[in-house]
Amino acid sequence: MSFSRRRFFQISAGGAVASVLGFDVQKAYAASQELKIARTTETRSLCPYCSVACGVIIHTLGDGAKNVTPQVVHVEGDPDHPTNRGTLCPKGSSLYQDILNDRRVLKPQVRRAGSDHWEDISWDQAVNEVARHIKKTRDETFIEKDAQGRTVNRVETIAWNGGCTDTNEFNYLVVKTMRSLGVVYLENQARI
Repeated sequence: MSFSRRRFFQISAGGAVASVLGFDVQKAYAASQELKIARTTETRSLCPYCSVACGVIIHTLGDGAKNVTPQVVHVEGDPDHPTNRGTLCPKGSSLYQDILNDRRVLKPQVRRAGSDHWEDISWDQAVNEVARHIKKTRDETFIEKDAQGRTVNRVETIAWNGGCTDTNEFNYLVVKTMRSLGVVYLENQARI
């Protein structure tokens, strides 16, 4: 194992030895944090996980030139946000890893009945398959009248559970769509 300046600071238990030798470790640490995000663009956003709506700052690197996609380099809590004042829970602290995850699924996949693996399908195929299953289920299980003969027009075999990462606009459209299908088991957690 090679001995480096970084290893020296780690061994010195938070810089106690370095401070004895006359080094101000806190200033060096603060400067290193500034270098990490010095040329980045700050974008304020909200953590998408729970309904608390903690503020986050996403730092991206990229000059905004044509055909250049900004790269996320750092995510931190927003100290000016009234909800969390810069703190983040473990899920919020892991936002960076969620954004830049090489195992993140970027296209639809399906696991066919009896299969032991997932296969990639196109977005058009995914939408068509979901629509076909919904239509088939609705046609087979639609309840027009209840036991007393009252018109109910409902489907009790389809349910929808919206997520907190969905926007209010998306969930508004989902509720309208599900209600028009007759779905009665419907839940959303929208707040953005």
